[in-house]
Amino acid sequence: MSDFKVITGPQGGRIILDGREMINMAANNYLGLANHPAVVGAAKAALDEYGLGAGAARGIVGNFRPHEELEEKLAAFKGVPAVSIFNSGLTANLGVIPLIIGKDDDVFSDELNHASIIDGIRLSKANVHAFPHMDMTALEEMLKESEAENKLIVTDAVFSMDGDLAPVPEIVELGKKYNAKVMIDDAHGDGVMGPHGRGTVDHFGVRDGVYVETGSLSKGFGCAGGFVAGSAELIDRVNKQARTFIFTATPEQVCMASAAIAAIDLLEESDELVRKLWDNREYFLEKIRALGYDTRTTQTPIIPVMTYDEEKAQKLSAELFENGVFAQSIAYPVVPKGQARLRVMVSAAHSREDLDAAIMGFKAAGKALGII
Repeated sequence: MSDFKVITGPQGGRIILDGREMINMAANNYLGLANHPAVVGAAKAALDEYGLGAGAARGIVGNFRPHEELEEKLAAFKGVPAVSIFNSGLTANLGVIPLIIGKDDDVFSDELNHASIIDGIRLSKANVHAFPHMDMTALEEMLKESEAENKLIVTDAVFSMDGDLAPVPEIVELGKKYNAKVMIDDAHGDGVMGPHGRGTVDHFGVRDGVYVETGSLSKGFGCAGGFVAGSAELIDRVNKQARTFIFTATPEQVCMASAAIAAIDLLEESDELVRKLWDNREYFLEKIRALGYDTRTTQTPIIPVMTYDEEKAQKLSAELFENGVFAQSIAYPVVPKGQARLRVMVSAAHSREDLDAAIMGFKAAGKALGII
């Protein structure tokens, strides 16, 4: 038996967790699409038409029409020539990074980048230059000193623990100045940032300066999987050479690909869910800061509630659970030592009543523990 808590029922603003109804402040289901009738209905219809397992890799006999349709939809949604879908955002990064850089190349990586980026870089065997978090002066100094012919700057767009935004325009300018490719991982920006949730690159309007973008279907889109977006030439290489693509059964079961298509259709038709997400975020952030909690410099629906002390974070999460609110405590090694927190996730699935109840839970728990 694991120590994990168990959900019974669908993912939403409220969930049944270990047999109790909880306000869910821990999920990446930013737009509530994991339980949206149109998305779920598309998955059900695909199951009836195609069955469940793909039965093979796409290069053999596992390439179903919904896989190609999803790639076409994503390419149009992102405004790029081509997209390749993967089983996860992690395998997308592990697959594409070693195709872009190798042994004699230099890669410049934000020190707080996601583990999948770090592991992709390790597989590439490139020379690693980790720059201090979002420090553009330090990054430029490193780029100046590089003599490598092939250089890559890679960063998360939205940092998953602090909720802050990478200075993508500045990174793009440095890439142009020092002839370095730019890679953006927008796992937590897809469906969240930019017009109709098209992502952080669109939010900043710097599409032409980004060589490759990786993303996730398991967060804003409410489904599962990941993808690589870029030029037709790059995606052709990915499909023929990325080991996490060619040596696995078809990325995305057909039902999940069909569900993701429905999610993109919803976003293209209306930005209502994206606007509700941001309205909820602004409302909750104002209320929790008014209670006296430290939320750092978050710029997104990821809200770190800092305790700095690991034991305090665990106690705060437990006290909230007793008050009917679930927010996950996060400590080393997921974040640096001395940076423990609760990572609170706001969603379009939350009603105003949900958010008010969560605030009351934080107020009661914080006072009980002497945190506020």
